[in-house]
Amino acid sequence: MAERLSVETNEQGGQSLLFRALHAICIACASAGGFAIFATALVVTYSITTRNLGLGGVRGDFELVELVCVACASLFLPLCQFTRGHVLVDIFTLWMSPRAQGRIDGFWMLLFAVVWAILAWRLTHGLSDFYSYGDKSMLLRFPIWLIYVPAIIGTGLSAIVAFLMSFPLMFPTTFRGMAR
Repeated sequence: MAERLSVETNEQGGQSLLFRALHAICIACASAGGFAIFATALVVTYSITTRNLGLGGVRGDFELVELVCVACASLFLPLCQFTRGHVLVDIFTLWMSPRAQGRIDGFWMLLFAVVWAILAWRLTHGLSDFYSYGDKSMLLRFPIWLIYVPAIIGTGLSAIVAFLMSFPLMFPTTFRGMAR
């Protein structure tokens, strides 16, 4: 996937500052999610090893996995959106011109942006509810509302990425430096 991105960047003779900044933010977001999941895997490995040695495991290790996976799953979405890594079914549009295909892809990208924005908005309401209830996880006593923060960041950034990428697809001549 990274090869595809670098080839496209070189073909266009460089990208705008917005494109590069958005790419860096998406990479940082996915890296944070990956780091958190990797750290959780280390904790679970330690817990299982010490439990098998009779030393007792880490309390709430399964709860930690649940919390981190829920929190970090959406942190990968902006990079997937940026690299257009979602599944595309183009069997019905293969006969169309590249310009028409781009406009259709741009329309669907704009629709993605709307859906991501709605999800981020509803997650914000969920965060507010859990914050007001004061719910905490059973074993670790971790505030549940904090799990919503990375989910809001991931879906909100995905909405921004999809919105900004939809227009160069629909209007490639107007957004020549940003078209992908």
